[in-house]
Amino acid sequence: MSLDLRRRDFLKLGTAALTVSACVPSAWSKDGIVCNSPTAARIGWSVGVQQYTFRSYSFYEMLDMMAELGVQHAETCFFLALDKSRPELKVNENLTPAVRAEVKQKLADCGAVMSTFYSNLATDADQAQRIFAFCGEMGAKTIVAEPPAEAFDMIEKLCDEYDIRLAVHNHPRSPSSKYWDPDSVLAVCQGRGTRIGACCDTGHWVRSGLDPVQCLKKMEGRILGFHLKDVAEWGKPESRDVPLGEGKANYAAVLQELKRQNYRGVMTIEYEHDSPELLADVAKCVAFVEQTAKTFVA
Repeated sequence: MSLDLRRRDFLKLGTAALTVSACVPSAWSKDGIVCNSPTAARIGWSVGVQQYTFRSYSFYEMLDMMAELGVQHAETCFFLALDKSRPELKVNENLTPAVRAEVKQKLADCGAVMSTFYSNLATDADQAQRIFAFCGEMGAKTIVAEPPAEAFDMIEKLCDEYDIRLAVHNHPRSPSSKYWDPDSVLAVCQGRGTRIGACCDTGHWVRSGLDPVQCLKKMEGRILGFHLKDVAEWGKPESRDVPLGEGKANYAAVLQELKRQNYRGVMTIEYEHDSPELLADVAKCVAFVEQTAKTFVA
């Protein structure tokens, strides 16, 4: 499907499926992306999108979709494509200086920010150094990853050196998931400085049979990143994503808890259910955050 066709289909949804004004796709302006969540921004919430949401497209194509959504913040992903015409290039620390300069110029041209980087950060010290250097150059202030416990001494030194934070991400409960339970995240944070914390994925908590509001309360003081995600069924790892507020995560209460904790930072939409309605579903997520934020400042 062409990007122009996606745009036309999305615009047709304007009054029928997307009934709140924040869902209407933003146009490009001379100043770049027009933010569709200004009330959330007033609270301190920077709405973003995870590259995995648009994994069928390249990062450069995703920038166009971010403009349609009115979303300025990107969380890039180490194994996904940068440019459709050069599929061998992935958005990670292996990009050459010339390509990095190109990416920075693309971001500047459209008014987007690579705020967060989802990485395969682990125990390899040389790779870790290159990851932090890449994030420092690109302006990403938070690395989202799931490194093993034995890597944290090395990683925390790099966090302090580069003034970049590590947010430990939770996948759903499984034999290979180290951090599905908030207690396991808190265990690797114990005794660490403020640059070590959590990227809380509420949808994966629901898939694991956990109450996301109670999990957020456990994580208070350690929340450094956030994946906005709602899912259709409780306690099922395979449950599909749905727009925020339409699933089992009790999303109004989730955002209320973040407000209570005075969370200020990037909150990234990671929508894993790919479909022809993807762009419209993500727009509904942006709209839900904005409309909920309005209830907090009324």
